[in-house]
Order: sequence, then C-alpha cells, then structure tokens
Amino acid sequence: MYKTIQPSRLYEQIVTQIEESIVSGTLKPGDQLPPERELAERFGVSRTAVREAIKALHEKGLVEAYAGRGTFITNAGSQAFRQSLGWMARIGQPDGSAHLVEVREILEPEIAARAAVRAEEKHLAAMREAVAAMDAAMSDAEAFIEADLDFHLAIAEAAENPIILILIDSIVGLLREHRMRTFNVPGGPEHGQLHHRRILDAIERHDPDAAREAMRTHLEQVREDTRADAPQPRETNVVAE
Repeated sequence: MYKTIQPSRLYEQIVTQIEESIVSGTLKPGDQLPPERELAERFGVSRTAVREAIKALHEKGLVEAYAGRGTFITNAGSQAFRQSLGWMARIGQPDGSAHLVEVREILEPEIAARAAVRAEEKHLAAMREAVAAMDAAMSDAEAFIEADLDFHLAIAEAAENPIILILIDSIVGLLREHRMRTFNVPGGPEHGQLHHRRILDAIERHDPDAAREAMRTHLEQVREDTRADAPQPRETNVVAE
C-alpha cells in the first residue's frame, strides 16, 4: 500500500501518499490509520516524521485524532464545505436563515424525488425510525431536532448519490441552529410531523412526483416558520409638532 520514503522532506511525502490513498478510495472516511510505530515501520522513517505528517493531515482536515482511540480519516470534503458555509452564515450575512431555506428549496425536493425511486428498505427503516423518534419528542427540542436531521439525512442517503450526501451533511450544523430557533414557533413541530409523514408515505410508495411535492410543501412551511421567528422591526413613535 505504501512506498519506502526518500530522505528529503519526509513528512510531506507521507502526507502525499496518504492523500493519494484517500483520493483513490483505498482509505475511506471512518478508516483508522495504524499506530505511529507501525506507520514509521511501513514508511521506513522515524516516528517524528510520522507525527509531523499526522499533524499536517489534521490541519488539512483529512484526519482526526482521538485520545486513547487513534487517528481516523474524516469526510474531508464535507468538513471543508461545512466550515465554509458556517463562516458564510455568520459573517456579513444578516439573511442567513432565508438563504439556507432557499438552498433547501432548490435541492431537497429533487433529492426526495430521487430517494423515492432509489430507496431501499434500510433507508425506509431509518426514515420511519426518525419519524417515530420525533413523535416521542414533541416537547423535547433537542431530541426532536436530532431526529429531524436524521430524517433528512436518511432521504439524502436514499438518493444513492455521494455528492448529494456530502451537500446535505455539510449543512447539518446550520440546519440544527436554524431548527433550534424555529422549534418554538406555535404549531411548528406538529406541522413538521404532518409534512414528514407525507414525505415518508410518498417515498414508501416510490412516487417521485408526490415526494417532490410533499418536500416542497414542507419547505414552504419551514419558510413560514422562519418568517414567524424573525425579529420584528421596532416601532418608532413620531411626535407631531
């Protein structure tokens, strides 16, 4: 899997080989790298060089080290995209929530349609489980929202397109923050569950047109909840002269 390292710039050559393994799919997100000692033996270098390489890979967002567990390959594309979106939503973007809803309106109806065509039983089971979890957590914002996110991620997984999954996974943090703000809009969870059941029913029936329309209607309700949660302009009292 690895080639013996040449003497110059050792850690960079280690980084290059591991990057190539990630690009080729030999190493996948979630895979664990061997311990430092074993990597040093495989590459024919010192543990110091391996340690520098791991540090460089971590800075690139390609690996994550956990004390007592080891070093694991991350979903680098999703992580980088998520970080970029997070900054965009927080810096100089007063209409971040509206922009997020707009992106969802562009993407998710078609994702739901494709999920209706391609969904397997494992995907449907994940969606049903998420809907049941939301039913059991109508008064628990955190539990409801996590199940809500699981539902939409299950739909993205059912679309069987890795780029779609990366796109949706990359905005999960933004979705969570947005959903926390709109959870307490009167009737919000109840409306959401009504739409979730309609989406699930359409996907279970493998009806792409119905799934597309159910998701579109759901996102219209999300947009209404976002407007309801938006700060109202302060009234100013004008004193007549």
